[in-house]
Amino acid sequence: MSGDSGEDLAAFVALHGAALRASCVPARYWESLRRKLRGEVFDAGDYFGIMQVEEVDEEEEGENMEEELKTKPNPGNEPCFKVIVTNENGLQASNPDSIFLIDHAWTYRIEHARQQLLHVPGLLHRMANLMGIIFHGEIPDEGSIEQVLQEMWKYNQTYQLSQGTAEEKVPVWYIMDEFGSRIQHSDQPSFATAPLFYMPQQIAYTVLWPLRDLETGDEVTRDYAYGETDRLIRKCVLLPWVPAEVLDVNCFTPEPSDEHYQAILAENKEKLPIAINPPVYDKDKVFKVFTDIQQVLNSLTHPRFVFTDNEGEADVLYNFSHFKDYRLKLSEERPEVMLNQFPCENLLTVKDCLASISRRAGGPDGPRWLPRTFNLQTELPQFICYFQQRERRGEDNHWICKPWNLARSLDTHITNSLNNIIRHRESSPKVVCKYIENPVLFHREEVGMVKFDVRYVVLLRSIKPLKLYIYDVFWLRFSNRAFSLDDLDDYEKHFTVMNYAPGVTLKQVHCEEFIPLFEKQYPEYPWTTVQANIFKAFAELFEVASAKPAPLGICDYPSSRAIYAIDLMLKWDTSRDGKRIMQPQILEVNFNPDCDRACKYHPTFFNDVFSTLFLDETKNCNVTCIV
Repeated sequence: MSGDSGEDLAAFVALHGAALRASCVPARYWESLRRKLRGEVFDAGDYFGIMQVEEVDEEEEGENMEEELKTKPNPGNEPCFKVIVTNENGLQASNPDSIFLIDHAWTYRIEHARQQLLHVPGLLHRMANLMGIIFHGEIPDEGSIEQVLQEMWKYNQTYQLSQGTAEEKVPVWYIMDEFGSRIQHSDQPSFATAPLFYMPQQIAYTVLWPLRDLETGDEVTRDYAYGETDRLIRKCVLLPWVPAEVLDVNCFTPEPSDEHYQAILAENKEKLPIAINPPVYDKDKVFKVFTDIQQVLNSLTHPRFVFTDNEGEADVLYNFSHFKDYRLKLSEERPEVMLNQFPCENLLTVKDCLASISRRAGGPDGPRWLPRTFNLQTELPQFICYFQQRERRGEDNHWICKPWNLARSLDTHITNSLNNIIRHRESSPKVVCKYIENPVLFHREEVGMVKFDVRYVVLLRSIKPLKLYIYDVFWLRFSNRAFSLDDLDDYEKHFTVMNYAPGVTLKQVHCEEFIPLFEKQYPEYPWTTVQANIFKAFAELFEVASAKPAPLGICDYPSSRAIYAIDLMLKWDTSRDGKRIMQPQILEVNFNPDCDRACKYHPTFFNDVFSTLFLDETKNCNVTCIV
């Protein structure tokens, strides 16, 4: 290798080495891969060909069925194809040039898929051909688009950017070109593939390399469930291509083991505090506050709090980012310093943990105030069993996939497609929650009956004893289009978070204006009764969240305080005595919520928060104690 080439390779590895190692691309291929990427060399056609295969009749399959499933072409699509080695010398895995680039035919984010199929010239036609969908004419039609949106989950691959804004980190999905998409599955694959984002061009390719030597005529296959070793999980992951029933699995989801919570604590690198005595302060002490939250700096005017730029002299640390070392930095060195976070509060604010601890209130099915939720990483078979049981009984099967720890509805998708949900598991850790198919709606004069959600700010003063307050003002968010259980990718019909979407109408109604309007629409349901049930759900949630010692519950650290925003909807349900009721459904609990609207319309908001949490004084504050 020449000096220049060696330097080029070193620069290439500096940029891409981590990704190549993570994808297990053997180092012997890296120099050739660098050259092919730089020169945009697509030489797979010199080694491989696409062959059309006939579907085997059922009578002929007989005992070969088991074997057929191991290398099954994309089922249900006519015609079927496979990729074979056509080079007369075959292919040697030891040859450093035996690595190939596959181009991507379509790269997109889920929320843009329909619009791209509608408006990008030639895209629908190409995707329909690739997926074996009959499509005549040039003008996109809704039926063909719907078919592509269903079928694409058999072809989709995904990657995520590791840097950038929250929006830029939302998973990217892509479909390989006709060559890559026709490589079939095998449990004993002959090749491996991995996406690679090539930094100089800012473009993603798939790389393909052999796992063993191949002769002319051998089939190119890859493992669609790569990395999964558990037999049941493999069966579940392969369902989009190999349909099967998973009804023999118990779909109950008991609370995870203590070890599960210990693992979360270790992964978060959180060090729990030692036991301390509750700090005692002079009753007229003026507290120095260190904060990096602009809303606090702009709004806190209470005479017993002053700001300091010196973190070391602060009595109160009110930080936007999470504390990690509660042991040395806080409980051992500065036990008297109060802070706006609790150790292990992620049990509330991360969606899979929220579902886990809530089972303490409602058993394996969870409490009535939380939609039925499954962790797709650890409870996939149970979810599939539950989905298939509901399907058999003819029950509604709309679900919403959510990332564990993103807010603002980012990377959140509604679907009634099992294949869609199974494939979403590959993009980022997700939960899947039963979509509320019968929400309580609100009449907007100019629109009709729309979805709405309610946000309450809760103030957690202490764990032992449990002291929980609600800020007396709540906030409302509305969909912009009349609700119906269709057009599942219509954001303005199914979602309520409009304040971050550019060019989208944001409907605002103050709670004092909302209550009489709501009671006029639902005269049999006074808001005081509805709100009492909401507060009861909040109380139950915090009781179970603090019922066990850390890390199985929120840590009882006497210097901790916190505010959270709880988002909820109301759904129609039937009480145990047969009455139609509005059942609160907790959607998520947010750490350090955006309090912009609170500060704008209620200038004393942070004065009330600080007085309640840090002075233990609630007189003349807009708060109500619920526990």
